Amino acid sequence: MNKTIVAVSTPLGKGAISIVRMSGEKALEVALKFFNCKGQVEPRKMILGEFDLGDAKEKCLMVYFKAPFSYTGEDVVEFQLHGGITVTRMLQERLIEGGATLAEAGEFSKRAFENGKISLDEAEAIIDEINSESEGELRSALSSASGKLHEKIRNLQNQLTNLLAEIEVSMDYPEEDENEIVRDSIFEKLQQTQRELEEILNNAKQARFIKNGIKIALVGKANVGKSSLLNALIGENKAIVTSTEGTTRDVVEGSIDYNGIRLNFYDTAGIRESDNDIEKIGIEKSKKTLEESDLVLIIYDGSENLNKNDENIKKIIKKPFISVINKQDKLRKLKPQENEITVSALQKQNIQQLKQKIFETIIKDKIDFNGLIVTNERQLQHIKTAKKQVDEIFKVKNESLEILSMLIKKVWNELGKITGETENEDIISVIFSKFCVGK
Repeated sequence: MNKTIVAVSTPLGKGAISIVRMSGEKALEVALKFFNCKGQVEPRKMILGEFDLGDAKEKCLMVYFKAPFSYTGEDVVEFQLHGGITVTRMLQERLIEGGATLAEAGEFSKRAFENGKISLDEAEAIIDEINSESEGELRSALSSASGKLHEKIRNLQNQLTNLLAEIEVSMDYPEEDENEIVRDSIFEKLQQTQRELEEILNNAKQARFIKNGIKIALVGKANVGKSSLLNALIGENKAIVTSTEGTTRDVVEGSIDYNGIRLNFYDTAGIRESDNDIEKIGIEKSKKTLEESDLVLIIYDGSENLNKNDENIKKIIKKPFISVINKQDKLRKLKPQENEITVSALQKQNIQQLKQKIFETIIKDKIDFNGLIVTNERQLQHIKTAKKQVDEIFKVKNESLEILSMLIKKVWNELGKITGETENEDIISVIFSKFCVGK
């Protein structure tokens, strides 16, 4: 029998409501040791009562979910009480005194997986949903949580199961002509599996920006308005703005959500020759940020002619870039630059157009947020491995049906690591340990 577990399921702190959750065979029994109410406790009905904290009573709500109709598939009891660290912890401690055990990180969701309430990929989608920082990340997580990935992988596994059945029948009745027909059929169907895996991976290449966002470095000579532009892009005064050259000594970061994608901006120290040791460190950090970026905004002062510093900066850019001509509110002296857009960071002119240009430069194809988007690195790695295994089968087309069967089973098992059907307990424990306590 599983122990009855308990945990606080909301962040500890001051707030309107805290939730404490229990799951296990004795969840209701433990709850009723301390909770008193008028009337009968019925499954799925919220009831008002008092919880005995020892020296005081807390007026709160309790709801009981009878197995198997609960998140974990076990009996579950949840208390909704007034938000606050002390009262929440006291209520949890009383439940532990009554026989419950403090839950481990992710233990509720692990039990849901073990009881067939969610698949492993759906469990990981819950983690991604909790951790999402942009609309795109959230949509991707919700897509997986709804079972789209699980359905896709199960369909692929079913295709492979049917292939294995064909091979088994053929091996039971080994006639050479029939075997060749079966072999042709096998590879025709494997091509379909290969195409579907490739399609998932191709979508993931573009969709990686949903997970990680776009990393954008702002570079330029000192005092061209990089810090002012960062502030205008993110809508807050994150970077210090002065007329003194070399003010930015470290990389200043800021992020926004744009069209469902997180744009991560990095305002770098002005790249120039400097005798100041501290400024030199900042310049080296700027160069490192450039190497790690997906896109570079080269900032120019439109009211000045191109100088040696501007030319030297452009020479070191090896990534896709946009030439941002700042100070469009002044008389322009700068000659036209490659892939340029004019803005005024100070007057916040053309800032929205710049965001759109950034988006279109990196996101080449329209991302279908309603389709299947896989951004989870573990899941993608297993899909890549499965695709590679299928590719390898095509290199040994003339091997015996027994060997082909063995290789196809490897692909089936690899895909099963996404849903949890073939995964071992150690890996499952690692995945659920990423959850917070109470989830």
